[in-house]
Amino acid sequence: MYSTLHCNFLARPLRSLAFASRRPIIQYSGTFQLKARHRNAFTAVTRALSTSCVRLSDRKTDNTKDSVATPPLRENIYTIPNLLTVSRILSCPVLGWSILHDDFFLATGLLVYAGLSDLADGYLARRFSMHSVLGTILDPAADKTLMTTLTVTLAVKGLLPVSLASIIIGRDVLLSLSAFYIRYTSLPAPKTFARYWDFSIPSAEVRPTTISKYNTFAQLALMCATTVTPILPTQYNLFVPEMQILVAVTTVWSGLSYVFSKDAVRIVSETRKQPPPS
Repeated sequence: MYSTLHCNFLARPLRSLAFASRRPIIQYSGTFQLKARHRNAFTAVTRALSTSCVRLSDRKTDNTKDSVATPPLRENIYTIPNLLTVSRILSCPVLGWSILHDDFFLATGLLVYAGLSDLADGYLARRFSMHSVLGTILDPAADKTLMTTLTVTLAVKGLLPVSLASIIIGRDVLLSLSAFYIRYTSLPAPKTFARYWDFSIPSAEVRPTTISKYNTFAQLALMCATTVTPILPTQYNLFVPEMQILVAVTTVWSGLSYVFSKDAVRIVSETRKQPPPS
């Protein structure tokens, strides 16, 4: 009896001690579970952030590679052929002044310079690979400026029929307006005034047709013959009337060839085409 009571007396504090000791264990285990959940959430957020950063860096790297691989297309416009062509354009006002003041010797000398410089810039562009899109525009522009100057001044002096001068000037005016329109439509965005006149940004390349080349040669021959005639003796016949008919026919023909030809104008892209993804 004594032993049973003694055991019950000792068992009560032990059970109470065990019950009391279980509470902090349960509390600690709940705390550990909460910390584990926080740790897992933190790990998931860290992984998501690192993945997004890696994707962003890869995207920036791809954009950098694309920008390096496909730079805007620009070209060197300060070449010797282009400078010769510009000098030929700048000599036209002096040529017109010399014809209006009956100085046909100076006019003949400027015509010789124009012909030699035209041959020289073409040879240098082919021999030393100095081709440029601006050159394809400047060269015919120089020829047209020369033709316009000679046509107007010779018609004013009465050495060229006004009807023929009207045909030549009318065709050149129409081609010039078409060139301004093609430049605007083919210029890559943004279409600003500064970019429009920045000829280092090519947009369209003008290719003269075959009949246009023959017409340019016929016009040059007629203008040279008309300019040289006043300083030649009267017994020399340069067949000026026959050349005038030839120039009138080829001028109209060449103007129509630019309208119906598909190869007269070629649009130049600002950027190179990107290769397909592998």
